[in-house]
Amino acid sequence: MSRQDAIALIGRYYAAFNAGDAAGMLDCVAADVEHRVNEGGIRRGREKFAEFCSHMGVSYREELRDLVIFANDDGTRGAAEFVVHGEYLQTDPGLPEAKGQRYILPAGGFFEIRGGSIARVTTFYNLNDWTRQVSA
Repeated sequence: MSRQDAIALIGRYYAAFNAGDAAGMLDCVAADVEHRVNEGGIRRGREKFAEFCSHMGVSYREELRDLVIFANDDGTRGAAEFVVHGEYLQTDPGLPEAKGQRYILPAGGFFEIRGGSIARVTTFYNLNDWTRQVSA
């Protein structure tokens, strides 16, 4: 896969995210995808990833803006930087109570690409910053 192909794949993944299109996101990931969430566990497999997408769609409404995507020359690794503009809709266990709070949070993602699909996605953001914003 080329650098441009990797950038296009990651772009499709995030376009589907912004559209609330979980099926579109799932089309971008490998069957054995490894999903590493900031300060959370590791989800392995498309089924676990689909469960996460479903949960996110209920608890949060988010749009990623100012997206910049990078990839290495052979298209096996990629990264993205963006700003999350979100609304906290339903309380997530162990987190502050949801009351429709809005937040703006710089974030990023790192990707491993194999066979034309995303094999690993690792997401990073500042949880303390998010907690401060939704607790204010």
